[in-house]
Amino acid sequence: MATSKDASSTLLRAAALSLPVAVIAGGAMLARRHKVGNPLVPEPLRSVSLQDYLGRWYEVARYDQSFERGCEAVTADYSLRADGKIDIVNACRDANGKMRISRGTAKLVPGSGGAKFKVSFFRPLYLGNYWVLDHAQDYSWSIVGEGTGRYLWILSRSPELGEMDLRILINRATALGYDSAPLVITKQP
Repeated sequence: MATSKDASSTLLRAAALSLPVAVIAGGAMLARRHKVGNPLVPEPLRSVSLQDYLGRWYEVARYDQSFERGCEAVTADYSLRADGKIDIVNACRDANGKMRISRGTAKLVPGSGGAKFKVSFFRPLYLGNYWVLDHAQDYSWSIVGEGTGRYLWILSRSPELGEMDLRILINRATALGYDSAPLVITKQP
């Protein structure tokens, strides 16, 4: 018959043996996260007029993330709600040609000059950051990231950019400290 001391000893041995497995599994999960593409993310370069930012944006390039992997024809639509928050509708065509839609909400971060938002696709929690790091004066393009440097999007008001315009925007992102090597160029219809 096992004593309480034997059971405790067995539990401690099991815990000690499982700890390295948990550490390795945790490390593997972290390794799947996108690498930091910019260890020193700058503050947004200029303020953002929300009225000018609203509307449809086409994704030109991105750091690939699990929630967007295999996506083409990516768009983001932003519209103002009566309560001052922003409705977000992200859409893409997956590898099978099926349209995927994600709906979320954003709220402006006070004191950010309109350039930082808290976003959530799992209401009511606000889990993510969205920073408009740079944009054209006429809001024809924007470069979006957040504080960790793991996320980057280059957006345009038109579905396709010429090669030179694309290169200019990638160079702007590089000037902000982002590594351009992991960028995925988004195919638009």
